[in-house]
Amino acid sequence: MCAIAGILGIPTEDAVCRKMLATMSRRGPDATGFCSVDDGWLLHARLAVIDPSGGSQPMTLRSGQEEYTIVYNGELYNTPELRQRLSKLGHEFEGNSDTEVLLHCYAQWGEACLEELNGIFAFAIWEAGRKRLFLARDRMGVKPLFFTERNGGLLFASEMKTILAHPCVPAELDAEGAAQILLLGPGRIPGSGVFRGIRELQPGECAFYENSRLNVWRYWYLTDREHRENFQETAEHVRMLVLDSVLRQTVSDVPIGAFLSGGLDSSLITAICARKMGRKQLPTFSVDYVDNDKYFVPNKFQPNSDGEYIRLMAETFRTEHHWCILSPEDLIAELDNATFARDLPGMADVDFSLLAFCRKIKPHVTVALSGECADEIFGGYPWYRDPEVRNQDGFPWAQNTAYRTEMMASDLRSKVNGEDFVRAQYEKTCAESDILPDCTAQEKRMKQMVNLNLRWFMQTLLDRKDRMSMYSGLEVRVPFCDHRIAQYLYGVPWAFKDYRNKEKGLLRTAMEGILPEKVLWRKKSPYPKTMDPKYYALVRDRMLDLLKTTNAPLFALVAREKVQQLLLEEPAWPWYGQLMRRPQTIAHLLQINSWLEQYHVNLLW
Repeated sequence: MCAIAGILGIPTEDAVCRKMLATMSRRGPDATGFCSVDDGWLLHARLAVIDPSGGSQPMTLRSGQEEYTIVYNGELYNTPELRQRLSKLGHEFEGNSDTEVLLHCYAQWGEACLEELNGIFAFAIWEAGRKRLFLARDRMGVKPLFFTERNGGLLFASEMKTILAHPCVPAELDAEGAAQILLLGPGRIPGSGVFRGIRELQPGECAFYENSRLNVWRYWYLTDREHRENFQETAEHVRMLVLDSVLRQTVSDVPIGAFLSGGLDSSLITAICARKMGRKQLPTFSVDYVDNDKYFVPNKFQPNSDGEYIRLMAETFRTEHHWCILSPEDLIAELDNATFARDLPGMADVDFSLLAFCRKIKPHVTVALSGECADEIFGGYPWYRDPEVRNQDGFPWAQNTAYRTEMMASDLRSKVNGEDFVRAQYEKTCAESDILPDCTAQEKRMKQMVNLNLRWFMQTLLDRKDRMSMYSGLEVRVPFCDHRIAQYLYGVPWAFKDYRNKEKGLLRTAMEGILPEKVLWRKKSPYPKTMDPKYYALVRDRMLDLLKTTNAPLFALVAREKVQQLLLEEPAWPWYGQLMRRPQTIAHLLQINSWLEQYHVNLLW
């Protein structure tokens, strides 16, 4: 993986390019490069995974009458097939990188090449003869790509900090951006960068920039179709897709490992990878917290802790297992780092722990596989299976708009109607869902739920995974986020997905024989968080100190008295999902303050 950036139509000195490149060094610690194009620059920072000795970027190809230059962040998992097809069409290759294959794909098929790609990517290709730029992002939105149009030109980058390093882009927050942070955060509107004027190419979108005009369109989205296979055929199809996706993503020229939480998804990936490696041990990694056994309290979401399942998996598949044990102090120490890594306030200690975890993994491997996205696609979250929650209007992971609105500072609240703002985004996403006209009411609702989750909740988790891992130059791959799996599952009836009234019952059935039964049918367990009361004490004390500060920027967005009330009582609903209860909500508010200070954000209301 890498970081990319570009500047077109905006006069920019070499020193500014180098300043922007410096912001990209964590994502691409192995090499940097930049080149001038007509009226602009392309920048690249590389994390070498495939063909470390080759694949340097920016990379240029002369084909026919055109010259193409690419900067690319991602991995193509069908590189061998593409290379073979292109070779038959007369293309010749100098190295073994997927960057070179992608560049030849574009030279051969133009923007239609996107239909041929299986992978995660964000890239830009400059066509020197036509003087135009092509931008594209992968179908599921695993790799980021932000942009802004300023002064008659275009800036784009993998992360917003790189764009903000250019002197023509101030860090500004208007009332809509503030509303996103307080009413939707840590989620955000698809395509929005929250900062005023900064946007993100959405999953499955691409664009041409030509003659100072940007034309964006969506080349892929989930489409509904009649499902003709019976349950057994469906299970066999799912098994084939999952096995193929995981095995494709084990290809690497650098050390590779797997996250192992003891849950279904990461355990499946671990088992498949370990079997492929044969006698060579697979490095696996788990996160836990000091004294969590002491403080763990079973609940309906997490009836048991992960430890025994992790140990069973490590022993069964003889992995080279590593534990990362974090203290409350370790978590709070990452608050500012995690905010900077994400460029926005994030998921509190859910981010902090992953950031610290990835830092400790990096000395062992450069690539790791993780189980994200299975819950969104296969219907694993509680809100898929609780009729009361899933049938309510509104985002099911944040049924607290009234509470969030009350948290807003009075001046900001006077400019935003919280209920209307959130409902408009929710209804827009539901309306965008592609659904066959003869669907039952339940099937229609479940397809809306899938689209809501893929467009919102999953994007928040993918942001987290990408930023927290790439902060340490660790590439994390997500095999369940294969667009073929998402597209196929979208048309599968809910009764199949919920087989035996069990979350992800279809996936469990499809993968029988791969895992120990105890792991295969274990109840879903959320991402582990610390139960230590010391963590709450740390974030509470830090917030108490902030409340004593008269000019803390947080209180331009959030009512001081509502924060004081939060310290006294647990809200009725979690702030976001299952994991952000009172300690995490306080930490999230601290992140907002840290973000406003770190980025010197100008408030525009």
